[in-house]
Amino acid sequence: MNAATLSDAQLAEYDEQGFLVLRGLFEESELEVWRNRFADIVNGEVEPAEDMLVMRDVMVAKGAVVPSCPAEAIAKIQDFHNDPVLFEGFVKHPKILELAAQFTGPDIKSIHTMLINKPPGVDGRHPLHQDLLYFPFRPENDIVGISTALEPCKRENGCLVAIPGSHKTSLLPHENPEWEWLNLGYFGVRGEDGAERVHLEMNPGDTVVFHPLLLHGSGRNRTKGFRRMILVHCASARCQYLEGAHPLAGRRPYMLMQGESHEGCI
Repeated sequence: MNAATLSDAQLAEYDEQGFLVLRGLFEESELEVWRNRFADIVNGEVEPAEDMLVMRDVMVAKGAVVPSCPAEAIAKIQDFHNDPVLFEGFVKHPKILELAAQFTGPDIKSIHTMLINKPPGVDGRHPLHQDLLYFPFRPENDIVGISTALEPCKRENGCLVAIPGSHKTSLLPHENPEWEWLNLGYFGVRGEDGAERVHLEMNPGDTVVFHPLLLHGSGRNRTKGFRRMILVHCASARCQYLEGAHPLAGRRPYMLMQGESHEGCI
């Protein structure tokens, strides 16, 4: 069986928990290509693609931390849909398409791409939140997030945390937490203490699939290395834009073409 073809038991686990971790989905040789592309972009050897945002960590941007190398300054690369290496190599990878289709159906569109870089020496936390806050289209069950570890992701370097079963609720009120160092685009669920959270520790090549209503976040990197993951959110091409969406949901479906069929492609 294709490693990206989920069994009934795996689909049932996703339905119950709101996420599913697949071990060793990608080979080291594939991960190395994406890591190298990240390095080329942040080191200035490759010009950022059109629409790409190379975002500095807030502590670096405000002068509280002076990075020793370019990679230590960057929190994420967002919207790499015009980058031929990251988009063609990861988002259009047959395993990603196979995974996404089991949740969206065969008419797939990518709606968000990101390579997250959690460097040492900064706060780097992300509060518990629901990604649906940023997506102004529905239905939510036709949207799925897929993220692959490029480096070891452990508790010590701020791996993902999640609250199992939290996807069974609705979209909850979000606000900026009262943290000293916070990217103002990072919103957390109001009043969530995270008592039931689990740590999703992953090795390079491991991949997590998760529901857009799943409460999840990440902690500080307390090591001297990096914590990196590459991510895509996919949706069914049949999803419809939600008029009057929450003002935070500013991401229009720039690659989601309503009313058209694009079977088997992104």
